Amino acid sequence: MKILLNACIAGSFALLCLPACADSLRCNGHFTQIGDSRVSVLYKCGEPLLRDTYCAPIYYDPWLNPVPEPWASTVVPCQRIDEWLYDRGPGNLMATVRFRSGVVQSIRYGRTPQ
Repeated sequence: MKILLNACIAGSFALLCLPACADSLRCNGHFTQIGDSRVSVLYKCGEPLLRDTYCAPIYYDPWLNPVPEPWASTVVPCQRIDEWLYDRGPGNLMATVRFRSGVVQSIRYGRTPQ
């Protein structure tokens, strides 16, 4: 019984030590979060180290298949995705801010996938 109680207490402390899963980026004393506009992020964080823009395919129901060419480029436009990379200084992970339709969709830390 005492072993079970100790395990529960240790598990509770382990959960408290996990990092928060809030998607936000602190820049110059301001917080940028999901739903902020590009202008807001630019004002709070300044110019990014790198910018990338690409066209993500549009998917349709019922099986979530991408719209095939030639309709994808003529009839159904793609969705513009912007990714901004911020170098947060020594000892901090790089932050990648992804915009979809001009608003922050996600914020990721660390090395970006190749």
